[in-house]
Amino acid sequence: MTDSAQAQRALSFDTAADQYDAARPGYPPALFDAVEELVGRPLTGAQAVDVGAGTGIATRLLRERGARVTAVEPGAGMASRFRRSLPGVPLVRGVGDALPLADASADVVTYAQSFHWTDPARSLPEALRVLRPGGALALWWNVADADVPWIAAQGERLMCDFADAAHGRPGGADRALPDDVPRAERRVYWTRRVPLDTHLANLGSHSLFLVAGKEAARAFLDRERAELLRLFPDGSVEEAYAVDLMVTRRPA
Repeated sequence: MTDSAQAQRALSFDTAADQYDAARPGYPPALFDAVEELVGRPLTGAQAVDVGAGTGIATRLLRERGARVTAVEPGAGMASRFRRSLPGVPLVRGVGDALPLADASADVVTYAQSFHWTDPARSLPEALRVLRPGGALALWWNVADADVPWIAAQGERLMCDFADAAHGRPGGADRALPDDVPRAERRVYWTRRVPLDTHLANLGSHSLFLVAGKEAARAFLDRERAELLRLFPDGSVEEAYAVDLMVTRRPA
């Protein structure tokens, strides 16, 4: 993908911020248990920076764990939705490649579903700069669990219509950190049951649909509705996820 195409997809969420906020899945408590274990400290009282915060889905959950969170978000539409959802949370406009934050000002820097939109050659040094000695960078992605047959089949349909589609974890995210960077990893499985409309809105909030054009997106989602109604005639879909978590630390 070219840099301009990457930038277009990264900012495409601004056109669907309300849909994104309403339909995208959150994260299970077990994920934050794993974050605390790999980070080596409770989130309660931690000074956290949530980069690529979007509408605040992860920011909200970090606050509920007791973290003191500052959010960083580049998109105007996403930032506007964030401010309506979390008016009391500090939010600064910026990108992970050039964080508008002071040196050694955070205990934890998090990227929920967003590190793949950065240039790791820039964003990793920036995160380490902002972290205090011994602080941790935590990256995670909700991945549609392809071990579930209907999800695997949906992934094949996505690949057929959108050749560069990534069903959950974006392509290349497994190489988010350079090979020589020490890290700890964990995978957390979870599910949620949602109405079919919510599942389709979640699917349609992904960047590959947002940049494909309304006609192409609608055609796929209409076909997907018919297919899933055959599998889930009651209109209730159980989405299955594996959250891939990766943590690295700034040396103490």
